[in-house]
Amino acid sequence: MQTLDTTFSALADPTRRAILMYLAKKDHTVMELTKPFRMSQPAISKHLKVLEEAGLIITTKRAQERLRRLQTAPLKEAVDWMEKYRLMWETRYRALDGLLVELQKMQTKRGKKK
Repeated sequence: MQTLDTTFSALADPTRRAILMYLAKKDHTVMELTKPFRMSQPAISKHLKVLEEAGLIITTKRAQERLRRLQTAPLKEAVDWMEKYRLMWETRYRALDGLLVELQKMQTKRGKKK
């Protein structure tokens, strides 16, 4: 659960989610990431640090550059966790739909008897 907590905490910020969207397309340097966000390099670096601590990105070196790369494993773990709840709620909604249909049938029968 610690990993999930860290993942969801990192994803709670809209800037960090947007950074992950950029990194889903291709690897970027910190300076490349500062441009679309109109943030300072230190501000972007703080967001990247949170994402890296959550295991959502890694840093790789290419020549003189340090590129940030998306890591999908923690995202998959979060999706798998949410999927269990989605299935549970879908089952409950189907049961409620069935109950609603039964109640509507009963109401229709009562209306015909009058």
